[in-house]
Amino acid sequence: MTSVAMQSPTADPGLLALLERLDLFRGLPPAELCAAVRAAGYRTLARGAVLFREGDPADALYVLTQGRVKVTQLTVDGVEILLRFVGPGELFGCVAALGERVYPGTAVAVEPGMVLRWESKVIAALLESCPHLSQNVLRLLTGRVLELQARLRELSTERVERRIARALLRLACQAGREAEDGVLIDLPLSRQSLASLTGTTLYTASRILSRWEQQGLIASGRARILLRSLHGLTAIAEDQSLDH
Repeated sequence: MTSVAMQSPTADPGLLALLERLDLFRGLPPAELCAAVRAAGYRTLARGAVLFREGDPADALYVLTQGRVKVTQLTVDGVEILLRFVGPGELFGCVAALGERVYPGTAVAVEPGMVLRWESKVIAALLESCPHLSQNVLRLLTGRVLELQARLRELSTERVERRIARALLRLACQAGREAEDGVLIDLPLSRQSLASLTGTTLYTASRILSRWEQQGLIASGRARILLRSLHGLTAIAEDQSLDH
């Protein structure tokens, strides 16, 4: 069971305005949007809050409205593998809407935020009564499948350097902020996490990142990575030669 106690949200104008911008609720008539919000529970998350654990009953669908959440799995050897980071406006725990019995991973808040939660039976009723919501969910899940297919293709066909460069550029789009010398990925991203995210070993990821630091492409420290040359990383991600 989830370790997060949920409360009922109020359909205040600020929350409704926020949700209207999310892909899940885009285009919903005001009455249907209000009904969807009232059917949800919500909680303000502290860093480290666990939404659900791998193997827990898949009893709810979540939307993150603020903050960041990481989704991980454990290997048979007990090693934690980072699957993805969830940003504001993204669905997670989607298996609850698909009738699956358990969550395949663990979801943990990596920074303070807020989450909305719909129990499985509630989301089923909403999808049945709101055709536009059903279409939005279908589009989002289709996008997730295409994303997973692209990730699998990367893992099976691309060099490790390209995979790491692509991962850093994706994370920069999701959670990057302008810094004095480049773009800072504002997430607690260790080299081990980056290795698991790109399907390689800690040794290989560390070797590549160290080389890129020497080349001036990145700077790293304290589980943070600064991208100093988006052009250089893009060239690697696209398998182009670098001009030095």
